Amino acid sequence: MQLRDRDLISIQEARELAAAAAAAQQKFSHLSQEQVDAVVEAVAKAALTASESLARLAVEETGYGNVPDKIIKNSVAAVDVPRAIRGMKTVGIIHEDQEKKILDVAVPVGVVCAIIPCTNPTSTAIYKTIISLKARNAIVLSPHPSAIRCICQTAKTLARAAASTGAPEGIITCMERNTLAGTQELMRAPEVGIILATGGTGLVRAAYGSGKPAYGVGPGNVPAFIERTADVRKAVADIFAGKTFDYGTICSSEQAMVVEESVREAALEECRKQGGYFLSDDEIKRVGAFLFPGGGHVADPKLVGRHATHIAELAGIKVPLETRVLIARLDAVGRSVPLSAEKLSPVLAFYSVANLEAGINRCVELLRFGGLGHTCSIHSQDTKAVREFGQRVPAFRVVVNTASVHGSIGYSTNLFPALTLGCGALGGNITSDNIGPRHLMNIRRIAWESRPVEHRTVPSAQRLDGPSGAHSAAAAAAAGAVATSAAPGSSPATTAALKSSSPPAHTQVPADTSSPDRAMIAHAVEHVMTHLGIPRGAAAASGQKGEGARAALSPDSSASSAEKTAPPRSAAPVKPSEPAVLQFVSEGDVRRAVTRGEKILIGPKTILTPSARDVAGSEEVLVMTTVVPSKPTASASE
Repeated sequence: MQLRDRDLISIQEARELAAAAAAAQQKFSHLSQEQVDAVVEAVAKAALTASESLARLAVEETGYGNVPDKIIKNSVAAVDVPRAIRGMKTVGIIHEDQEKKILDVAVPVGVVCAIIPCTNPTSTAIYKTIISLKARNAIVLSPHPSAIRCICQTAKTLARAAASTGAPEGIITCMERNTLAGTQELMRAPEVGIILATGGTGLVRAAYGSGKPAYGVGPGNVPAFIERTADVRKAVADIFAGKTFDYGTICSSEQAMVVEESVREAALEECRKQGGYFLSDDEIKRVGAFLFPGGGHVADPKLVGRHATHIAELAGIKVPLETRVLIARLDAVGRSVPLSAEKLSPVLAFYSVANLEAGINRCVELLRFGGLGHTCSIHSQDTKAVREFGQRVPAFRVVVNTASVHGSIGYSTNLFPALTLGCGALGGNITSDNIGPRHLMNIRRIAWESRPVEHRTVPSAQRLDGPSGAHSAAAAAAAGAVATSAAPGSSPATTAALKSSSPPAHTQVPADTSSPDRAMIAHAVEHVMTHLGIPRGAAAASGQKGEGARAALSPDSSASSAEKTAPPRSAAPVKPSEPAVLQFVSEGDVRRAVTRGEKILIGPKTILTPSARDVAGSEEVLVMTTVVPSKPTASASE
């Protein structure tokens, strides 16, 4: 059955393009860095060659902006962006930290869903395509309905160039029958890995609500502050250049001029000289009502990107033919003052302030009224004033002594050249960066061990709480004793002790090992420690290390009630002239020594548990000595 509903057609197209893009991206992801770079360079060259024809097509289809400025924007995307990413690694291992032993590996996100606006259609399509390809992604363009023709033509031009250099078919596509339903379907498509959303607030919120990672941008109510030390003539020229560039269609164009009183008259005069027309109070109301019908604060799309004289004519205001900017002198900010909002046209608000402090406060107020996190500018020769201003305004791009538009997109500054400008958390965005290839790939990290992991063979003192801990400790001690008997180099006395403490061959071992015979284990441990001459009881408490773990394993904690009543066993005290050399060291001994800042003396015959060696290896707490203390005398009961 043939589809006739426009939404259903658009939804079907979105699904097919997403699937084709995913298949193409799988092939494209296997290209080498040289091959990827060749594709990017070919696409950029094709975009530059077609920059004028695409600019004319955009103006003809949308009616926004002007051809010369759109050519410049296309060139920024086709020349400045490739130049900024040339040499950037996006394939394989892209960074190696030898000191930390970490490798960074680039991983593409897959398919990029790119929402393209009608205000900057062709330049945004070029820019998003180039940064997506650089990160080894496929891209599907979702054009604004009023700019489908110019955006799809851009995609076809770039796709041909990519294919000629070895990129698979489907790596660059565009929805030709797009509707809002189709865009929503594309954003939700399982093949899509990330969304680059440029457009109105509603569309950006839809992107964030799609369940996919998304980079969106917020509105930009950009203030430009002229501080008392500024070159006023140049400051006004920069502000007008940004305000009139493509007739104000870029979100980072200046929306308000904030001037210190000491240079106010000079600024007013420069505005008049450079083509500014100051609206009367009545004209301010008429233009405000005309730009924002119904009392809203979003400019009427019919007036966006139009020449100043055209807007004045439609509003019934007669202005000189050389007028470049319509200027409204205001003293407040908010919904009751429509021209204090973002206007996306050559209409500028003008405010006078007493000093730097008042100027910062006014700029903050303007940014909070629809421009949080975006951009602002300052014109000043006072570095201290610039630093204070930049640290206090809630904008993530603060450009100095340049046009706000040109500075924010990296045309007149060294910021990364971009046509998608993040507004950070303040603007409801995930990033405050100028978006580039780094944002369109994930990083896989390969990391080597730098600190040894503790391998527990005997439970630490912290794990010996309660009956279950005692059972575990006893079982581990018995297992450790058996393991020691099999170790190469074990002394005959040790082996004999272990054998004598083992149960007779005819003894039946209980099938349920979860509840060991604590009396038997305690006897075996005590027997081994006695034959090894390990101090216990009063001697151990008087200074010998290792008492914590052995106390937990002694008959006092795990033996039968009969054994608990036996008199304590003690070893002969170590002579004061002899060093306290331990013959058995556990992990707990080492950790206590580290905590107390002490050293543990060990000799050639000292037994170290594997976990004690691991911990001591990095702490340098063990001190080897050749002095062997006299063997403790066994008690009478033994």
